[in-house]
Amino acid sequence: MANRDQPVNGKASKLNIRRDGNMILTDADGSIVWQTNTFDQTWLEVQLLELGNLVLVNQTGDKIWGSFASPTDTLLPTQYLTKDNRLVSKRTDDTYLSGYYNFHFNDDNVLNLIYNGPQIASVYWPNPYQTIFQNNRTPYNSTRSAVLNKEGHFFSSDILKFNASDYGLGPKRRLTLDYDGILRLYSLDNVTGLWKVVWSPEIDACKVHGLCGSYAVCLYTPGPACSCLPGFEMVDKTSWLNGCQLRMPLTCNPDEVTFIQLNHTDYSGYDQKAYGVNITLEGCRSTCLNDCKCKGFGYSTTGDGVCYPKSRLVDGYHMPERPVNFYIKVPKETVPAEDKMQFIPTRLNCTGIPDLSFMSEAGDDNGKTKTPYLKYLIGFVSAVGLVEIICIGIGWLYIILYHQGGEVVDMGYLALAMGFRRFTYTELKTATGNFQEEIGRGGFGIVYKGVLEDDQTVAVKRLEGVSQGEAEFWAEVNIIGKINHMNLVKMLGFCAEKKHRLLVYEYLPKGSLDKILFTDSSEQLQWERRFSIAVGTAKGLSYIHEECLEWVLHCDVKPQNILLDENFQPKLADFGMSKLIDKKGIIPGFSRVRGTRGYLAPEWMMNQGITAKADVYSYGIVLLELLSGRSASGDQENGHNHLVQWVLEKIRQGDGVQDIVDPRLNGVYDKEKHKRLVEVALLCVKEDKDKRPSMSNVVSILLDEDKESVEKLQLEA
Repeated sequence: MANRDQPVNGKASKLNIRRDGNMILTDADGSIVWQTNTFDQTWLEVQLLELGNLVLVNQTGDKIWGSFASPTDTLLPTQYLTKDNRLVSKRTDDTYLSGYYNFHFNDDNVLNLIYNGPQIASVYWPNPYQTIFQNNRTPYNSTRSAVLNKEGHFFSSDILKFNASDYGLGPKRRLTLDYDGILRLYSLDNVTGLWKVVWSPEIDACKVHGLCGSYAVCLYTPGPACSCLPGFEMVDKTSWLNGCQLRMPLTCNPDEVTFIQLNHTDYSGYDQKAYGVNITLEGCRSTCLNDCKCKGFGYSTTGDGVCYPKSRLVDGYHMPERPVNFYIKVPKETVPAEDKMQFIPTRLNCTGIPDLSFMSEAGDDNGKTKTPYLKYLIGFVSAVGLVEIICIGIGWLYIILYHQGGEVVDMGYLALAMGFRRFTYTELKTATGNFQEEIGRGGFGIVYKGVLEDDQTVAVKRLEGVSQGEAEFWAEVNIIGKINHMNLVKMLGFCAEKKHRLLVYEYLPKGSLDKILFTDSSEQLQWERRFSIAVGTAKGLSYIHEECLEWVLHCDVKPQNILLDENFQPKLADFGMSKLIDKKGIIPGFSRVRGTRGYLAPEWMMNQGITAKADVYSYGIVLLELLSGRSASGDQENGHNHLVQWVLEKIRQGDGVQDIVDPRLNGVYDKEKHKRLVEVALLCVKEDKDKRPSMSNVVSILLDEDKESVEKLQLEA
């Protein structure tokens, strides 16, 4: 688009080729808006080639100008990106004005995605915190050229290369830098006429710079959304470009300001000179408090004592795995109550028009208004509103009656950012071969192996006994879809069609832990893998108990629900299927025992309140199974677990915890870590739930991060 920032009159504008060989675009008043700046006095012709290139050719057939040399936000196959051009995104989804995201070669001959905003500019891909070589690029090239070929292969002089997931001749493709700052390769589906995403860089949507503006924080709900902090408000209700601002001015007097803490949150760039390594949190806080330029600081939670002061807070993001807590300087009067310290995504007033309301003027002594025509205006507006409501109601009725269950939701952006989409029942029936290959069973249904149209292997859980309506089911799925962690099985989508309720998950090639631990394949579980499984499972439970946006109780922690990827990294399955924990951690309304015999906490049998400590007990049983190689499934009577009793008896009779090592390890294990695992397991399976540790404490103890807790653990054990 040659004139995207200077659109012409739609009726009286003209595109002409002059006799001197210059092609010009003129507006209604005759002013030149755009021109090719070419010169050729021979016969000329404009051609639109099959590849999509608009060219100006002379009498001898030579191309003297082509649109491919000046891309807008898209590259077509065979169109080169060079040192002289760049892709520039749209401003918003519905306007073609030049946006703030660029894709081009920098001075190091490397392709970058850069946010080029009105006030700041910063690179966000490839990872700016890594070197060129760590990002698998090279600056040792001079051509600065990149191209997407017809088969869907992109290659660049800086050795960046990738393939479309539907690689090969056939589909029409385009590489577009979208308005949200993400580069995407699309293929055209000739059947539906829709563009589908077939490649995108591995980048978190919330780590794209410029999304939310100053002070604001980006988080997933489940898609990326911006949020102002308590005590802050949006600068512009129609745009996040300017971010948020304090409702009260921030002074330089240390006695009048304090900090609010944001866990697992960070802001990009604009660091002041670091205060040093091995600095205490209090020392970092005190220094920032007395520094007028310091607006806040990040403090590492990895134990290295690194402090990151910042003079400007931009590109904030909240991610549960981020090992940084951020402390923002605010006036003391604006500090919210602790129960109100949460992120609340703000909806934009996308019309750009402030909210208006009719206000009747004061009546006179006779009770009549001074504006007699106001009632007619109100009546007219009310009538128009009533007509609109009727039209909307008829439209929704039509959709419900004729398109329910037959329409596939186009989730191109959300599918890319979160890997989440809605499937039709026919799609999943085809993917699973009419539900032929069963790969697992659980309390909520049977799991089948399937292959989607893009050759992605998935696990499809066919739910049983689910009676919710479609809206209720979608609400529950939406909650589960928000829960993302490296040690949780990722949900890719769902199906809610008539009576069918299905969930689609990522496929884990190694299957469940029990299929390896309790079979002849157990030699694959060397000591380090067992310890890694113990830590990873604890991290997953800690996340759903304490860190995710909606606290969730698993209710069925067991080896069958711990899946292993190709590197034997554990991922918890079947989380989120139980009711959500309330604010006090107790699930209301549990009327029956949930879980598997052998892993049930005693409180299930004693009709006590169920808290997250029930999962802690089940985790302790899994730990004992990992250590001993013995299964606890079905091994429970009247709340007493036989595996726990066996372990305690072995310890009392023998010389220590060595007697409960799985003999298939052949004595190859870390004795210190083994002892710590046994001690943690025995604490987790205490009958008194109040004496059990939280899962976050378990993680810290297993990783030996909390020396005091380790010593206390040894004493209690």
